[in-house]
Amino acid sequence: MEKEFDPYLRIDDVTVDRSDAAMLRAIDDRGSLSGAAEALERSYPRLQQRVVELEDAIGPLVERTRGGAGGGGSSLTDRARDLLARFDRLVAAYEGVARVDETVLSGPVVDWDGELATVATDAGEVLAVVPSEAAAASVTIRSDAVSLHAPEDVPRAEGTSVRNRFPGTVAWLEAGDAVARVGIDLEAAEDGGAELVALVTRRSVDALGLEPGRSIVASVKATAVRGVEDRGTDGD
Repeated sequence: MEKEFDPYLRIDDVTVDRSDAAMLRAIDDRGSLSGAAEALERSYPRLQQRVVELEDAIGPLVERTRGGAGGGGSSLTDRARDLLARFDRLVAAYEGVARVDETVLSGPVVDWDGELATVATDAGEVLAVVPSEAAAASVTIRSDAVSLHAPEDVPRAEGTSVRNRFPGTVAWLEAGDAVARVGIDLEAAEDGGAELVALVTRRSVDALGLEPGRSIVASVKATAVRGVEDRGTDGD
């Protein structure tokens, strides 16, 4: 019988596997370590010890609040959510259902912020890493670098690297067992023909209620968007 692949991430001296991902998701769902331990039928002291081991290697993963009128609780940090996203992409790659699509947008460079250039494309302005002194660029957005949000839950751009925002509508959805490819018609596209493809987990599909016609906002870190000089685009 073929052995099932057990994906893991190696970070310093700690290995993050499926059980760790399930633990973090249970903490997120139940709002506490004790609730997660109960849901997973695991010992609370061992679960707590595992969180400490992971945090020693990775950094803060769980924010804990104490007492108060509503009682204490726990929630995941942004670092923990990034870790889960990395793990999901690893699982998807090995399960063979995660074809990575690339969306290419082109336009003149209209502003610079250090190594980051603002490229005016048909789908709106895109902040990307572009070769210095380029007058125009073609930028590539990989589907596994795209995050999706409900319009009312879009994270603030100030002070973060997640500065690219693309409002749009779900055009199609292709779901596998673990992940899904989502095609998004971008609102800012002048000819209505620009489409961005996102690779998300089935968990996100359910949480966001993704289906054709659903309004959605895609976000991409500026540092995850790479551009090359486009000599065929007029930069004037």
